[in-house]
Order: sequence, then C-alpha cells, then structure tokens
Amino acid sequence: MADAALDSSSRTERDSSSSHITRRKHAFAVFGGVLLTGAIAYGVYAWVFSGRYVSTDNAYVNADVAQVTPLVSGSVEEVRVEDTEAVRQGDILVVIDPADARIAVDHAKAELEQAIRRVQQTMATSESLSSQVDGRTAEIARARARVGAARSDLERAQIDLQRREALSNGGAVSGEELTQARNAFANARESVEAAEADLTLATSTRSSAQGQFAANDALVRGTTIDNNPEVLAARSRLDQARLDLERTIIRAPFDGVVSRRQVQIGQRVAPGSPLMVIVPIARVFVDANFKEVQLTHVRPGQPVELVSDLYGDTVTYHGRVAGFSGGTGSAFAIIPAQNATGNWIKVVQRLPVRVTLDTGELQAHPLRVGLSMEATIDTHEQQERQP
Repeated sequence: MADAALDSSSRTERDSSSSHITRRKHAFAVFGGVLLTGAIAYGVYAWVFSGRYVSTDNAYVNADVAQVTPLVSGSVEEVRVEDTEAVRQGDILVVIDPADARIAVDHAKAELEQAIRRVQQTMATSESLSSQVDGRTAEIARARARVGAARSDLERAQIDLQRREALSNGGAVSGEELTQARNAFANARESVEAAEADLTLATSTRSSAQGQFAANDALVRGTTIDNNPEVLAARSRLDQARLDLERTIIRAPFDGVVSRRQVQIGQRVAPGSPLMVIVPIARVFVDANFKEVQLTHVRPGQPVELVSDLYGDTVTYHGRVAGFSGGTGSAFAIIPAQNATGNWIKVVQRLPVRVTLDTGELQAHPLRVGLSMEATIDTHEQQERQP
C-alpha cells in the first residue's frame, strides 16, 4: 500500500512539472510572437513612412520686429507705453516737444507769403517794363521823325547857302545875307546831329528796357502764382515743416508688444536713435534648423506641425514651409569655419527653414520671439510626385 501511494505521488509531481513546462513554453511562444509582430509592424512602418517625416527641435520663434526711432530731434515730452505693453497700430508711443516744430511751421508760412508777394511784384514789374518798351519804341519813332525833319532843313539851308554864295560874286547878295545863310546852314547841321543823337539815345534806352523786361519776364514767363518755382519751393518748405511737426508724435507701426524700451521723459533724442522695439506677435514665424541630410525631399508649401516648449504637447501649431535660407548658420558666422590645414573632420551642417504659422492658432496661443519649438515636416506630397 505504501509503495502504491508513493508511485501515485510521483506520477502527480511529474504531471505537474510537465504542465508547468508546457505553460512556460506557451508563454515564450506568445512573447516571441508579440516581438515578431512588433518587429514586422515596425518594419512595415519604417518601409512605408521612412523619410516621410523630418523633424528637429533646433527651431525658434522669430519675427520682423520694428525698431522705433525718431525722425526729428528734440526733447521727449511724453512716453505713453511700458515694456511688455500691447499696442495697436497708430497708438501714440512717444511725444517729442513740438515747440520748435511749430515755430518752423510759422516761419515757413511767412516765407510762402513773401514768395507769393515777390512773384506778384515780379509779374507787375514785367507789365510795367513791357509798357516802357512800348514807350521807348514810340520815342524812337519820334526821334526818327525829328531826324528826317532836321535833314530836310539842312538840305534847304544848304541849297539857300549855295544860291547866295553864287549870287554874292555879282554883288546881288549882301555880306550880311550870306552870313545869315551860313549861320542857318550850320544851325541845321547841328540840329541834324542833335536829332541823330536823340535817335541813338532812344534806341539805346529801348534796348536797355528790353533787357530789363526779358530778365524780369524770365522769372515769371509761362507760370502762374501757384506753379511758380519760387512759390513751389516755399510751399515745399512749409510741407516739410508740417511733416516735422507731425513726426513729433511717434506712433506704433503695427499691432504688437513693446520691448526694450530705452527712452525716458526729458531725454534729448536725435533722428535714428533707438527708443524701443515693437514685436508683431500676431505675425511671428519659426526658423527651424534642419540637418542638410534631412532636406532631400523638403519643398516650400509642405505642411508642418510644431510644438512649443511654452505650451507643451497639449497645443499643436500648423504651418507651411515658406522657404530656405541662403546659407547655413556657420556660413554667416562672423568667423566662418575654414580649415585648410588638412586635419579636417566633416560636420553635418544645418540650414534654416522658414515656417509660417496659422494666424488663428497664434491668436489663441500667442508666442514670443526666441521661444523653442519642435517642427515636423510632412514630405509625403513631394515624394509622391517624384519618379
């Protein structure tokens, strides 16, 4: 009986051990099957999607910021914004003391009025000189008439003198009559010379009047008061003075956030001196630095998904590839990497890729310049078009 019990117990232990081994084999078989299935799935995924997505965490938010600088010099009267303050396009940022600009406007107005009066005077003078030229022309005509009359008198006096000199030899004319005839001839000759001198003087006077008229008329010929060059120059100076007065009020060029404010009330500023920076947070973009080996299939217009360290994986931005930089970061470094010694080691370069963002997503979750991003580009569309 004891031997039978021992045999039964031994058989039970052998059956239990065999069952345990069978279960272990089954578990290993299931585990191996799972591993094989995972490996096959990963292989299929890698085969189908390999190279479709390229990503980098070397990406940063950037923007075309506006450097706010004055266009006129003066003392700062007001500063209406602070750092981190949001502003709208056209909001007043800084007010420069406008006293000097107002004086310049008044001075320019006075110069314009003076210019208008000078042009009016020049036009009136031209009319007067034109009348003088006409008067000198009439004087010349009268002088020519006097010359003609004097020459006629001279001819008569000469004929009378010749007749009397011919008769004086026979005693028909007295010496007194002959003397009178000679005196009359001399007077007639002097009258001709005087009339010719008057004609010369009248001609010279008219030439002088014509020259004065031409010089004066050249200032206003073909113009009116409104389009006269002198008036236009004075009006442009007035426009410049008014523009300088408007520029004493510095406004925001677009919507954004004030950063790096450097101006204080009472500070004397000059044109071009930096006052502050306006960052257009609604128009930021991302510069993603991809390795050169990742850009084989990347093309402008491809979709991009981005994640910001600021919000984490809970917020995903969507954008598009806008373009590529003209060179790598090292190419634009102050001291480019050049090695001509022979101990050269190849380093994979990174090329900045510009990515534009969806404006609606930016409004819902604003970003700031310099924040880190992770960008993933879907190159599937481009790869499908390749042979």
